[in-house]
Amino acid sequence: MKNRRPSQIQKISPLPSSFRERVFGVVAAIPKGKTLTYKEVAVLARSPRAFRAVGNILNTNYNPAIPCHRVVRSDGSIGGYNRGVKQKARLLLSEQH
Repeated sequence: MKNRRPSQIQKISPLPSSFRERVFGVVAAIPKGKTLTYKEVAVLARSPRAFRAVGNILNTNYNPAIPCHRVVRSDGSIGGYNRGVKQKARLLLSEQH
């Protein structure tokens, strides 16, 4: 990256730099009434084998702008939720209407 002005460097890498930021960005973009699997989030966050890390990251999220309840397991089951599985099920059900 020699001889590049700072403005050129910023244009080259506009995406979030950390995996955690990328995961939160992907999850924040899931529309109401839709879900993604932990694996799909990992793929979209550019680390396809890090689906377990996605779960660990989402378990630490308490920001309501990041709807982590919209991320489910690949086998179709609901998965975990840091506010309780019953609350996750209620939220998902309420968004289907």
